[in-house]
Amino acid sequence: MSGGEGGAGAQGKPQGGAGAEPSGVDLARVALRAAREQARARGDAVRERKQARRGGGLRSGARADGRDPLPLGAAVSRLITERGWEAPAAVGGVMGRWPQIVGEELAKHCVPERFDEADDARALTVVCDSTAWATQLRLLAPRLLARLNEDLGQGTVRLIKVQGPGGPPQRYGRLRAPGSRGPGDTYG
Repeated sequence: MSGGEGGAGAQGKPQGGAGAEPSGVDLARVALRAAREQARARGDAVRERKQARRGGGLRSGARADGRDPLPLGAAVSRLITERGWEAPAAVGGVMGRWPQIVGEELAKHCVPERFDEADDARALTVVCDSTAWATQLRLLAPRLLARLNEDLGQGTVRLIKVQGPGGPPQRYGRLRAPGSRGPGDTYG
């Protein structure tokens, strides 16, 4: 037997017969282990009560939790995911990369205006500066739709609405009041 173990083996169990009682050192270890576990449990309970008094745990402690500051990119990604804005954010990225997606020549004459998700239509509205370019874009719409869905994920954009140039506003009469919208402005 080695000197400081008090007759205990490598596992802390007494050596000897099967019915041998634990010695004093083994009993002390068991008692110390039980006391530490009880103290840890009491400490956790005290910590929880203190947090409850401080306002339900509104303050962050030394360890990381959900209330800690995040880098801006991570915070924006988390917000987009929580709010379900993945598709609009992806389409917004397309609007920024429009020349790379459709080509420089087409991008000079056709500009994406808005993305509507209302009624699950998922329509991208594109405004062209001439009717010729609007017709050209209408012919290219199926290919462009496939390219957009390849970049954004299948089904993100379901329809491309192409609008031609708008004409000048209608002017009725020689004299006009500022802010008026024509003859319907004064009647009814």
